[in-house]
Amino acid sequence: MHVPDYTLYYSPGAASMLVHLCLLEIGVPYRTVCLDFERGEQHSQEYLELNPLGVVPTLVVSGKPLIESAALLLILSERHPEAGLAPAPSSPTRDAWHQWVVHLANLGATYRMWFYPHDLGAAEHEPRTRLALQRRIEDTWDRLESHLQANGPYMLGETFSGLDLQLTMLMRWSRKMPRPATQWPALLRLAQLVCRRPSWKRLYEIEELAEWYPQEAA
Repeated sequence: MHVPDYTLYYSPGAASMLVHLCLLEIGVPYRTVCLDFERGEQHSQEYLELNPLGVVPTLVVSGKPLIESAALLLILSERHPEAGLAPAPSSPTRDAWHQWVVHLANLGATYRMWFYPHDLGAAEHEPRTRLALQRRIEDTWDRLESHLQANGPYMLGETFSGLDLQLTMLMRWSRKMPRPATQWPALLRLAQLVCRRPSWKRLYEIEELAEWYPQEAA
């Protein structure tokens, strides 16, 4: 069996976290290159040749650089169906899985505006803009909470998928917001389940993360 040659360019706790978790769930060999954002390594000429956007993740697959965390979730789930990151093509939950991947990717774009006000042409957000972004993110938690209350504990019911990794990463990003995602009970339950997985624990070791333990918040 041919084993793909994977190299992941990442920054600890960034959007690359989803791809890193997927690789750990799959269990294939891979290499990592950690970029120091404080030193601006994501803007180096060498890295920009791989990813012209100067962001993470970049996953180099047998010499070919691929970008966008949600797209990489789709790609890896199709390359490695045995890992169970996505429902089988014949599954009745397959369409919903694609829908939620895109929905959560849109939430990631909103987070980008929350964390980087200069993307909107300002050194910092005006209070009205900040409140609007906060409400947009919290409205998404409301929708996800309703879905999980009716269909959980995972996004696709009783079965774990890569969607749950994607959502838990996004929940982690809310940890310093005025109302963290863990204040929604069903979201908290999902995060607790995901954070008990070996992949999450191993990623925390590799990326040296230690600031978010939702399993202790219940």
